[in-house]
Amino acid sequence: MKSKRTICHEDLQCDKKFTLVKILFPTTRKITKPETIVDDDDLSDDFTVMDFIFQQTMYRIKDPRASIPFYNEVLGMNLLCKLDFPEAQFSLYFMGYENITNQPADKKQCTAWAMSRKATLELTHNWGTESDPDQKYHTGNSEPRGFGHIGIMVPDVEKACERFDKLGVEYIKRPEDGRMKGLAFIKDPDGYWIEIFNATKVAGL
Repeated sequence: MKSKRTICHEDLQCDKKFTLVKILFPTTRKITKPETIVDDDDLSDDFTVMDFIFQQTMYRIKDPRASIPFYNEVLGMNLLCKLDFPEAQFSLYFMGYENITNQPADKKQCTAWAMSRKATLELTHNWGTESDPDQKYHTGNSEPRGFGHIGIMVPDVEKACERFDKLGVEYIKRPEDGRMKGLAFIKDPDGYWIEIFNATKVAGL
């Protein structure tokens, strides 16, 4: 019989993140810290997964004329690839922190290049939503809760927020707010949450 070991939140040093969840998402329900059972025979080094990468997170956007400038001009991402699907009436915009000087000119090559970059955003625009005043996407941070946020690591949170202030960015949490000092949460044009943090400072919380 395989031996198993229990990995708790203490082992993963997640207590403070768990506290942040309680601060940001208050609830009357009793919250208990889950435990994860992991086999000693960890298969993560199996050769079949050695070249797997986390490539994209997709969410739907109402109006690319608002979303693309936000991720480009506010957060500094580049547009890696745009794909249009006229028959299905939607477009995909791949955004990421990738140097585009080596972006292929050929459409197929550019698509393959963009789809092989790490940690990109796939912004999906269903045509016509931009002109529908009643259309709104569920961001996951109101009931029923699901998706939470993406995170952007920055060299200096305070300076990043000074930039956001000048650009009129909407906040969920400023760095000085709450018990978790030094990190911020902002909203994109569709209301999706974005955590702004510095890795060194977060490690010291």
